[in-house]
Amino acid sequence: MTGLTDESSSSEIRNYLDVRRWLEEHHRKHLALLDRFLLELRRGRLKQVTMDRRIVIHRTVDFLRHMVGSTKWKNPAQLHLLLRGIGHELQTAGHHEPSIGNVVRRIMAAVREEANFDNEHTSVGDTGGRLSLQSMLWALPQHVKASNRSISVMSGDHQRQESFADADVVGPEYPAYYYQERSGLKSTVMEAMDEIVNELEDLYKNINEQVVNHIHSGELILTSGRSKTVELFLKAAAAKKLDFQVIVCEGAPGNSGHSMAKVLADAGLDVTLINDSAVFAVMARVNKVILPAHAVLANGSLMTPSGGNLVALAAKHNSVPVVCTTGLFKLCPIFPHEGQDTMNDLLSPSSVMEYAEAQAKLLEDIEFVNPLHDIIKPEHVDLFITNVGSFQPSFLYRLLAEYYHSDDWDCFD
Repeated sequence: MTGLTDESSSSEIRNYLDVRRWLEEHHRKHLALLDRFLLELRRGRLKQVTMDRRIVIHRTVDFLRHMVGSTKWKNPAQLHLLLRGIGHELQTAGHHEPSIGNVVRRIMAAVREEANFDNEHTSVGDTGGRLSLQSMLWALPQHVKASNRSISVMSGDHQRQESFADADVVGPEYPAYYYQERSGLKSTVMEAMDEIVNELEDLYKNINEQVVNHIHSGELILTSGRSKTVELFLKAAAAKKLDFQVIVCEGAPGNSGHSMAKVLADAGLDVTLINDSAVFAVMARVNKVILPAHAVLANGSLMTPSGGNLVALAAKHNSVPVVCTTGLFKLCPIFPHEGQDTMNDLLSPSSVMEYAEAQAKLLEDIEFVNPLHDIIKPEHVDLFITNVGSFQPSFLYRLLAEYYHSDDWDCFD
């Protein structure tokens, strides 16, 4: 009997950190596929193929579809742990691409939604937000390990659960109905993945359809750096026969604004390229600032390529509206607790100052920092133009609640 119990427990995923062990024992081909995908993320090969970040997300969804569709999980709890474990690995390897974690969280939310939906139709009554009898029973001392535990209340499922530091402890990480087999769970999760893919395919189209509401003839638009979303948005405005001018900041030290200005000029737009230092001087004549997004954070902050915060501060001083065009796959349930260091990378300062020049005696006590991104505070952003509509930063919490489950926000930490 003991041997049967050990064999049964070893065939299940005990927690999200146990996923690699589970794949090695039962799905070695899938583990090898995971390792290859992680290697591509670490080396940045997916981003080198194209500047369109939708390709990276599309590859991630295809990978998750294969993992979910051909592994032998048994119930919503195991599937959720599998996704959480894979998401933890992907987020660690691809920390420079936060949208990967967002996609995994959306699929995890679909798993929770399906499990909760079935439970609502099979349960006798509703707890009304109170702790259930089951949760109170699990809180009794005989079910709780005395050391290394922390008690949390799950607001989404109204369940009280125990979080153990010991990975080998067997405890009720999910409500009991999560451990019941669901015949239609796989098809529901696959539909959620198909929905994500369809959103990615129609993303630029849905954003560009709103262009006539935000750009008008005679306006002077300022943008910074190179962005596919902003580029197509401005081209869509030109296609509507709107007569406007564009000022592009060069985006030093990468100078991605040079290629942006060339692409727009080749499309027939009236474009002027300026140095980043001239932003404040020309901002008084600007009607609107349009910035790209690397990520949109939970409090409405905007993570944009380096130099964007300079533009936003100048726009705020001159009362110029700042607009961001972005797809909602970049919406992250993460708060910028670390300020400008949140999810940021530091590049080599050699593009700012040559090594030989930095060795001068006058500069020996100076630290050169070359951040890849800037964090713009929500009060400096007026509007987000997304593929599902336009929203102010204060409304993003509603979108977070719709796209992600609150218990999955920090599930990869």
